[in-house]
Amino acid sequence: MLMKAVECYLAVRRAVGFKLKNQEHHLRSFARFASEREETHIRTPSVIEWASQSKMPRSRLESIIPFARYLQVEDERHEVPPPPSRVFGPPKSRRIPFIYSQDELNRFLQAAMSLGPLDSLRPHTYATLFALLAVSGLRISEALNLRFDDVTTDGLLIHKTKFRKSRLVPLHETADAGLERYLQRRKRTAATCDRVFVSLLGRPLSRNAIAETFGNLLKTIGLDRGRGGHRPRIHDLRHSFAVRALETCPEGRDNVGRHMLALSTYMGHTEFRYTYWYLQATPHLMRDIAEACDAFLQGGTP
Repeated sequence: MLMKAVECYLAVRRAVGFKLKNQEHHLRSFARFASEREETHIRTPSVIEWASQSKMPRSRLESIIPFARYLQVEDERHEVPPPPSRVFGPPKSRRIPFIYSQDELNRFLQAAMSLGPLDSLRPHTYATLFALLAVSGLRISEALNLRFDDVTTDGLLIHKTKFRKSRLVPLHETADAGLERYLQRRKRTAATCDRVFVSLLGRPLSRNAIAETFGNLLKTIGLDRGRGGHRPRIHDLRHSFAVRALETCPEGRDNVGRHMLALSTYMGHTEFRYTYWYLQATPHLMRDIAEACDAFLQGGTP
């Protein structure tokens, strides 16, 4: 019975655009677990026991809660489990991102341009890829999926990626010029696919190859051990972009709100909280917040 309910639930959610790959795995697993117990309705003790059998119990429990709410609307015998924080304790704190300084980023890109083989596309590919991530805040998957037709005069067309959202990412004129120079080289290669970033063999770049090259470049500039206990990741290029964008936020509550909305849309965030989280990532921003609070306490305006 629960397995049929799972099928119906997945069909309804996917009809409005959700992928639900991980959730599907969890829901089917729980339905089999409940079936073995001959349970036809969701029971909180069973959900907790099933979730506890995994190394990621929080993820398992989180996938059952909306499913239980969906079923409870038509049948009150289904129980909605409590949130993971009440069962497994508070979640782990988010990893503090590594924010690249401009000097570190410059040295990193210079090292990328020194990659071999000589006179090949490879150094231009990696230097352009990492530079694009740093100046646009794209996710690595979004950059790797770019095709020639996605590079337009208005910006980059990012098709349904994370959260199935599509968006247009305008580029600064200097970034646009740099990408165009790379594309002129790229189109002279014998690659048969139309991906923007390709390997020496003309195939789409693999995540493993990028990760290995990224690690080697960090060693080249002496940044492989990080700074202040934080080691840099490729995704931190996106974090660095967000932080720098927030540091240019104009003063005034209304201006800040519009700036945050624009940045959230530009980066493809589904909720404001994912953008506001970056406020804690830079001492410059925290100092501005502290100064504003101090001024307010001394009789100023918020």
